[in-house]
Amino acid sequence: MYVMRFTVIDPNGTVSFVAPCNGLKALVAACSSQPPPTTTRELLAATAGYDDRLGDNVLNGLARFDEYNSAEQHSNFDAAIQLFSADSRDHELPPFRVINEATRDLSLTPVKAGLVLFNLAQKRIIQVQNTYAEVERRDRGRIHRGGKPTQQLYHYQLPPDWAILP
Repeated sequence: MYVMRFTVIDPNGTVSFVAPCNGLKALVAACSSQPPPTTTRELLAATAGYDDRLGDNVLNGLARFDEYNSAEQHSNFDAAIQLFSADSRDHELPPFRVINEATRDLSLTPVKAGLVLFNLAQKRIIQVQNTYAEVERRDRGRIHRGGKPTQQLYHYQLPPDWAILP
């Protein structure tokens, strides 16, 4: 599967997850929604019209992360990081919150096709490494249902107050 890491920064903290590359356009399109998303939850909810699984998969993964980890107790996830990193399987790690230096480093580590950051407070999309498709201010994507592409297309246009870097 062709995947990349997405890291979302909002006023409540930072979340990172790996998803299929088609999620990139769904997330960018979600940024164009009105009103614009200000939290990770709002961003993921806004992707539902473009990909019916992306948001739920990430939120379910975060619920599991929250059940077993906290800023004070994160040995379970630390062990998972070591296990997956040792086997070069960082792309298989479940969604997580940035709670320490190890998770911060991981949230900034590209996998497979790259790493794209979404800073919701500053309305910035930062393509740290992106070998999939250049993020465009105006574009289209294919709607995904049940993990499969459909024949339907969606179109989006980012408002002028959103910046795409680099």
